[in-house]
Amino acid sequence: MVTQIPDPQEVAALRGLVDGFIQERLQLKLDKLKGDNDEVQAQRLSLQQAHVRKTWLADAAKRVPQIQLASHTLKPIHPDARGTNLYVDQPVCKDANIVGTHTLQGQRADDVVGNAAALDVFKFLKLQHNGQSLLARLSCKDGAALNALSSDTQEATQWAQAFAGIVDGKGGAASHTLAKQLYFPMPEDGYHLLAPLFPTALVHGVHTHLQEARFSDAAKAARTARRAKEPHAHGYCDYPGMAVRNMGGSKPQNISQLNSERGGANYLLASVPPVWKDQGTQPPLRVTSVFDKRAVIGRDRTVYLIAKALRPFLESVAEVGNNMHISAKRAELVQSIIDRVLDMATELQCLNGGWSADPACKLSWSQKQWLDADALEAAQAAHETQIAAMGAADGALAAPEPTEWRDKVAEDFARWLNATLSTDKIRMGDAEFIEWKHKFLEVLP
Repeated sequence: MVTQIPDPQEVAALRGLVDGFIQERLQLKLDKLKGDNDEVQAQRLSLQQAHVRKTWLADAAKRVPQIQLASHTLKPIHPDARGTNLYVDQPVCKDANIVGTHTLQGQRADDVVGNAAALDVFKFLKLQHNGQSLLARLSCKDGAALNALSSDTQEATQWAQAFAGIVDGKGGAASHTLAKQLYFPMPEDGYHLLAPLFPTALVHGVHTHLQEARFSDAAKAARTARRAKEPHAHGYCDYPGMAVRNMGGSKPQNISQLNSERGGANYLLASVPPVWKDQGTQPPLRVTSVFDKRAVIGRDRTVYLIAKALRPFLESVAEVGNNMHISAKRAELVQSIIDRVLDMATELQCLNGGWSADPACKLSWSQKQWLDADALEAAQAAHETQIAAMGAADGALAAPEPTEWRDKVAEDFARWLNATLSTDKIRMGDAEFIEWKHKFLEVLP
């Protein structure tokens, strides 16, 4: 019931808003009529009569039940699904760490579903005056809004009730065989039937944000500045790997009003694991041996898999003794490990010479000479630099010299392989140490 006399200026402003909307729609239809014959004249007269404020509002009030305001819709799940669309005005979830419709806050745009021919009624109810929509005013029975519809209080109230009914669901809550459904078990053999709906308001909010990030003048200016390698007041956002799901075909309005405003386009953000970018072979720094578990050979997966296959084999034949077939099989797997170790050594030898002079390189002098072709020159240069820095005390420092490194490297390999293959059931001893060492010596340069 209206208890206060509405402000005449407010009523006039709202009535002007209503009349302007109706006249704009009339003009669009009149502009489509070509010619001046009797038939066209009759059509013009019919349109003008249909767009008299009272006539148009009465017709709009009758067409409101054909559409429904919605924040979560069913048609995007399946175009032929017949079930409940929901309009959730107040946020159910308030957790700021969860992305949902509630995160849109004041930027939320409500959607409408139903007969596309009645969408003009929704556009009418979305008209804004002083930051408040006509629908919001009519829903709270605003006196000025009611007077703007009609001077007849009873007539205006009936229309307002009809327009406010756009937020009501049609029928009871129902799902459909074509809707995605989930039966959630409950105690005593009961269950809840859950039917996820399409968060159309959230999707539209995301679409608006992405359009702004991709095509706004501010974003374009920032990209242009980047290409020109010039500074700019702000940055821009890229969303690589996006996909677009089109809904509604040539008639996106058949899905919903917001889908029509997006031209049927619905962005899908990339949801894929990151692409691994190999950094290539790196110098073995901060480890005392390349056979260390943290170093390039000690942590290699290929070596790990070969050793994993070799250990159970050695355990299975431990009680059998040695024969030609066992020796051949063991030699084959050990040679596979040696081949892999040499492959990785070659990769290190192909790095820029002198990397072993890095203070972070803790390898033994023998392994430096094996893996770094310029190790001696780099070490001598580093020594001379150190001598120059220490001045008269240089006599106490011995210059690095080439040494026999092959035996020591082969022993490092044999010691590491013994430890790698030893288990609780089998222990690699001196015999195996000597065998691995000799095999490795055969392939060292």
